[in-house]
Amino acid sequence: MEEVIDIVVDFEDYFPSMMEKYGAEWLLGEVCNGFRLLMDAEKGVITFESLKIKSAMLGLGDMEDDEIVCMLSEGDLDGDGALNQLEFCILMFRLSPGLA
Repeated sequence: MEEVIDIVVDFEDYFPSMMEKYGAEWLLGEVCNGFRLLMDAEKGVITFESLKIKSAMLGLGDMEDDEIVCMLSEGDLDGDGALNQLEFCILMFRLSPGLA
């Protein structure tokens, strides 16, 4: 008989403490570094393909395609199916309620 183990992962928002410790300029720089890490270098935006490839490199390879689509659509303000740097930054800060 197989034993099922439920693992609950609590997300802890570290943005507020990092901003307090290092400053807003540093935090914004780190968010921009995250954007560059995930973006398609040729297109200059985060695409479905770049997010799928790079998330696997970051150890998140078990993400389903629909999860990636949801992540992109959550931040895609102009409806082009990709995230530019501004959309990504807005999304990251929106997902951090402790910064409000």
